[in-house]
Order: sequence, then C-alpha cells, then structure tokens
Amino acid sequence: MSKYAFNVEVQPSYLPEQSEPDQGVYSFAYTIQITNAGEVTAQLISRHWLIEDAAGGTEEVKGLGVVGHQPLLQPGESFRYTSGCRLRTANGMMHGSYFCVAEDGERFDVPIAPFLLDAGGAGRRTLH
Repeated sequence: MSKYAFNVEVQPSYLPEQSEPDQGVYSFAYTIQITNAGEVTAQLISRHWLIEDAAGGTEEVKGLGVVGHQPLLQPGESFRYTSGCRLRTANGMMHGSYFCVAEDGERFDVPIAPFLLDAGGAGRRTLH
C-alpha cells in the first residue's frame, strides 16, 4: 500500500432530459467516488479537468474542491459526489487530476484517467 494514494471510480451518464441535440447541446452527469487507499489522512484541495468533445473542442476547468467540498479522508474512507458538463457533440471524454495534501504536509496529485461521455450509453469504470 502506498503512503499517499486515492482511488477514483467514475460513473458517467447521459442526461437526455437536459439535452437539445438539434441545438448541439448534450448534457452529462458523472458520479465520482474518491477513496483514500493510502496510509495517511489526506484532504482533496482542488480539481483540474480537461473536457474534450468529438469535434476537437476542449474546455479546461480548475477550481477549489469538488461540488463545494474539500473532503478530508482518513485511510479507507470515501467521498461520493455528482457533477456535470455539457458537450457540443454526442460524445467526448474527460480526464484530469485532484490535488491533495496529507495531514503530514505531503502534497500529491491524483490522476484521473480518461473516461467516455457517450449519449449512446456509458458504463462504470474504476480508475486509479
């Protein structure tokens, strides 16, 4: 077990009721569960996302915390939240990272591997 490690599980979903395909608006939600898989209590401080649509458009999102929270997670503890984004195409992908600080002062990044946003359906994937 690594001293500093978070596991990230992502479940994306398409939101047809909030989308207008004829206007080029495709809405997606994604539920993320972050689990402290390390040996030290750590806090998620900020997020950094790159959101890409199928036409090559990219949006970069940076900010403090997630959905207004900066969860402090003890080893084995999890935090779950749901957020969303909009694309101009029926599919695309997201990836990014979380910046965290452990209670001993160590700073570390948690990469979030790419996951698919697909108006035709999206499945569960565990990312590390």
